[in-house]
Order: sequence, then structure tokens, then C-alpha cells
Amino acid sequence: MFKTIADPVDCEVHSVIRFLNAKKVKPAEIHRQLVEIYGENVMTDGMVRKWVRQFNDGRTNVHDEVRSGRPSVVGLVAKVNEKIRENIRFTTRMLFDEFPQISKTVLHEIVANRLNYRKLCSLCMLTDVHKTK
Repeated sequence: MFKTIADPVDCEVHSVIRFLNAKKVKPAEIHRQLVEIYGENVMTDGMVRKWVRQFNDGRTNVHDEVRSGRPSVVGLVAKVNEKIRENIRFTTRMLFDEFPQISKTVLHEIVANRLNYRKLCSLCMLTDVHKTK
């Protein structure tokens, strides 16, 4: 029996598909071999067929193409937190001007729920008892 390889990199799997396709192995057999070596969750049969079709159409690059899409939330949280720390007297409007690609709703969710910043009111003056505490 073969040793299974856990968590392969996508380009590795694509390279195997390209290699086996060049040897004229059928897509169903390619998928069977991938599952045998990489496990059940490696890639669907339909995706194998898609990659085989692309390689037959002349594709040589095994790396996924860069796609535009939603930015990473983790990266956004870090960037928003950095801006807030630069100017602690921020407003949501100021943040929206800094990050126009993020909706106000998502900005508010990041500030309130992920970073746990709360609205402070300068009109709410502290009493002497509060100051002592």
C-alpha cells in the first residue's frame, strides 16, 4: 500500500494532473490515483476534469490564477486597528475615508465586535467617586 500525503499544496496536485494527462491517463483514473495518494478530500472528479481540459487547451501554469475578491478579514482587522492606534479620537467616518473598499457596516462590525472598541462620550463627565475608582 502507498503512503498517503496529507495537506498537499494545490500546485503539487495540479502538477500531478498535468503529468498524468501528458501520459494520456484518463481523468477518472487521474482522480482515482489522486485519492489513493492524497486522500478523499484532495479534489473532486469535476475539478480534475476541469484541469485536464485546461491543460489540453494549452495551459502550462500549475498555479492558481490571482483573483480579485473580498480582502482577508484578518488583514483588515489589523489595518483598522493600526489606524485607530494612530489616532485614538477616530470616528467611523474617518475610518471609512481611510478604507473606502470596506462598507460602513463591516467597519462598524470590526471596530465594535472584533476589536471591542466602545463609543466614549465627552459630555459624560466623571464624578469624583468615579475618578477615585
